[in-house]
Amino acid sequence: MSVPTYSELLAMPGVVEQCDLGGSFGFMAYHGGALEQTTDVIAREVARRCEASYYGVLQPKSLQLHFPSITVTPDQSPALRSFLEHVDTVVTIHGFHRATMRTSILLGGRNRELAAHLARHLRAAMPEYEAIDTLERIPIELQGLHARNPVNVPRNAGVQLELPPRARGVGPFWADHDADALVPHTRSLIDALVAAVEEWTEGAAQR
Repeated sequence: MSVPTYSELLAMPGVVEQCDLGGSFGFMAYHGGALEQTTDVIAREVARRCEASYYGVLQPKSLQLHFPSITVTPDQSPALRSFLEHVDTVVTIHGFHRATMRTSILLGGRNRELAAHLARHLRAAMPEYEAIDTLERIPIELQGLHARNPVNVPRNAGVQLELPPRARGVGPFWADHDADALVPHTRSLIDALVAAVEEWTEGAAQR
């Protein structure tokens, strides 16, 4: 069976594409739904609170098809094209799992100044985790530096934020937590991102 294109994926039963255009700062989570759980929830909530733009793709449990970020191109989705033309800076929310990085939050992407800014806020708000914004310490496949990666398409590029399961409320660490509510770590993450983006956009307005 051949690997579907991004447009073919979007047309599959149960796949939901979401796009809400707000401010020029954007959040993406195109590996959302059952694939990289909670990533779309985080991106959508931060965007709502910051009055930012949001683009997400949610897959059902029956699919969970992972696809490389470089295949997510605007020529295959009018909604994605409108989003990328609307924003000038973006943060993509992803999930990853490495046994040796259970409490690591990785900040890739080409906007290194924004990555350092977000990392400072995450370190202050989430002392249980290590926010890593040094590219040499991020696995190559998670650095998000390819020119075709959507995080690098807007004028100011952006940050690829890779979250371990624990930060997203996934896995045995949260076995006793109410499944219908965000875990404390995820709430702290959202609060930190909101504060960081608000400070960033205010500073950009003053420059």
